[in-house]
Order: sequence, then structure tokens, then C-alpha cells
Amino acid sequence: MSKNLAEAIESTTEKFRLAPDDAEAVFAADSTLRDGLRCDVTVRGHALIVDEPPQLGGGDAGPNPVELLLAALGTCQEITYKAYATALGIDVRSVTVKLEGDIDLRGFLGINDAVRPGFHQIRGTVDIDSDASAEDLAKLKQVVDTHCPVLDMLSTPVPIALELKD
Repeated sequence: MSKNLAEAIESTTEKFRLAPDDAEAVFAADSTLRDGLRCDVTVRGHALIVDEPPQLGGGDAGPNPVELLLAALGTCQEITYKAYATALGIDVRSVTVKLEGDIDLRGFLGINDAVRPGFHQIRGTVDIDSDASAEDLAKLKQVVDTHCPVLDMLSTPVPIALELKD
């Protein structure tokens, strides 16, 4: 699989070097609130259920949005580690990311407007199964942290435009 992955990365990288305008992409997700706080989400034909735990009024039919944000960061880190390790010729057998986020629910619930409704800290660990040297892994971490899309979006504000449809 690594050979195919390496070939795919090399081919895609070369394609976008030659035609930078082709590198622009649009990703999309559609969601609809259904029963209680349950939302049905569709992404590229994949179905996903998002819900809140019972203590927040949900039916616990799936992870909640902030848990999905942690999952998005963790999986993006794992994918970016594997992609760049492959491109750099570093053998990585597996990558596991464990994340936790601290949130004060008074912000979400409108109890205290001075409290931020989102995470005020995310922390975690990255565990890499590899025989690579500590120096190579440190270099890989630097490259990953520079190029991980979700880490970038969480670290730097992204303009968002949400309109209420008539």
C-alpha cells in the first residue's frame, strides 16, 4: 500500500505544481436536524449521525459536534503524518492521536455571556509506530504541523459566511 500511496502523493503533487489552479477544491457537507437534537449528515454520499448526549438533551445517537471537531483534528493529523512520512521516505506503521478539549458549557447554554461557548484548550498526544530516528520524527512533526489543514483551520481564523435562507 505504501508504494501506491507514494505514487498517488507524487502524482498529485506534480499535477498541482504544473497546474496550480487545479489545486483549488470545494468540500461540502449537508445536515438536517431531525428528532430532538439528532442531525443527519451527508458527506460525499456517506451518512453520519450527530447528536448530543442525554445530559445535554440529546438521544446519544452519535458523537456531538465538538467531539467531531476533535475527531477531525486527530484524523487529519494521522493522515498528514502518513502522507508526509511516505513522501519523505520515513517508515510509519501507524499513527494514533488522542485529544481532549476543555469547554465550559455555561457559554453554550447562555448562562454567562463572558464564557466562550467553544473549547478554551485542546491538548493531546501523537503516538507514532516507527523505527525512524528522533530527529526524523521531529522533522516530520514540524512538517505535519505546518501542513495539516484542520490544525491550520483551528489555529487561524477562517472567514465564515452563514446566511439565513428565506
